[in-house]
Amino acid sequence: MIESFEPIASKNSKILILGSMPSVISLNRHQYYGNRQNAFWKIIFELFDEELADDYEKKKNLLIENRIALWDVIRICERDGSSDSNIKNEEANDFETFFNTQKNIEAVFFNGKKAEEVFKKKVKGKANIPYEIIFKALPSTSPANVMKYENKKREWEIILKFL
Repeated sequence: MIESFEPIASKNSKILILGSMPSVISLNRHQYYGNRQNAFWKIIFELFDEELADDYEKKKNLLIENRIALWDVIRICERDGSSDSNIKNEEANDFETFFNTQKNIEAVFFNGKKAEEVFKKKVKGKANIPYEIIFKALPSTSPANVMKYENKKREWEIILKFL
């Protein structure tokens, strides 16, 4: 079994970005989106007109300063390699507690289809989640998603409307 990380969030967070489960590289580095080929951090830094930092604390601080929370839908699972298609026996994180403590969340964005799929299957309708929260899937920032970078970034710009 592999286990995801604790959320990055503050009481001021307005949006929540949810991945599925960190990659093997991310788990080994103990960092969200630790694989340098993943476009997540590049997109986030560009959306806020900031120069991409290597320092993980700077990355986390950029999220907090811009009222973004980051977490994964899956708390634990079995998976060979890093592919979402290999995930099995997954258990979701405790979103009821999360939303009870993060009262300012207005929108949830899924980093890819797997995160959305597992959330709908394991969480939505089972946890007491405020009905007014908006949910939207965005293209995966994973290098496995062959969509052009500029197209991914353009789709991700929607998060700015909620901040």
